[in-house]
Amino acid sequence: MATTPLARTDGLTVHPATHARFDDVRTMVGPKNPTSNVCWCLSHRIPAKENTSLAGQERADHVEALTRKRTKPGVLAYDGDEVVGWAAVAPRADLPFARSTKIPHVDDQAAWSVWCIRVRPGHRGRGISHVLLEGAVAYAVQQGAPVIEGYPVDNQGQKVDLTMAYVGTRAVFEKAGFELASTTEATSAGFPRVIMRRG
Repeated sequence: MATTPLARTDGLTVHPATHARFDDVRTMVGPKNPTSNVCWCLSHRIPAKENTSLAGQERADHVEALTRKRTKPGVLAYDGDEVVGWAAVAPRADLPFARSTKIPHVDDQAAWSVWCIRVRPGHRGRGISHVLLEGAVAYAVQQGAPVIEGYPVDNQGQKVDLTMAYVGTRAVFEKAGFELASTTEATSAGFPRVIMRRG
């Protein structure tokens, strides 16, 4: 699995979520109970009806199939050989965001979306989300993305509930060179979400 990292800093590297790395995807987004019908980072990747219908192993199988496609479902951060982070990234046109009534389209560019950033417990506070975001941008650019979007909360420095922190914060996106493109009607953890763009 020796590949050139998409991003690298302070011993951390970021790589595409290839099929060879599926066990690491499972570590990052698979539920502790394999029969559980949660997560696998599917709630914003597939239509709500399909997300609700997929149960247990079907959810794992769906994501495994995504890792076999030419365009990978996200990127993984590593500290040495240990997986420590995940960011979901894909063309907005392929996601439910394409039809969102709460998160508007800024323009007609074929934007890619980064909508989930997760860092493993015990590894937070080391800037892993920043290197993940850099890796996600690098991957999208490699795939021809003209512009990359995120939909973080504009929490103005207030604490965000960890269960909802996966959307990211405006400050994290700003540090990665994203700029405010639009407000939205969406909220998360009680905070307004904004569209941040880079490209």
